[in-house]
Amino acid sequence: MGRMRENPRYNVISMRISDEEREMLELLVQTTHKSVSDIMREAMELITSQLAKSQMGKKAA
Repeated sequence: MGRMRENPRYNVISMRISDEEREMLELLVQTTHKSVSDIMREAMELITSQLAKSQMGKKAA
């Protein structure tokens, strides 16, 4: 039996990428020593943060 996790992840998402995109992703994995999943999570956080900042800028105008 596996250990209990505080924040289990059950959802799996797959996507198709080009050879060039795969090479870029592999370079990121090697450079950062992070998993593909961690890189994709960070990318989502970055985009979410950028969108939030963009929305704040529109409200201030």
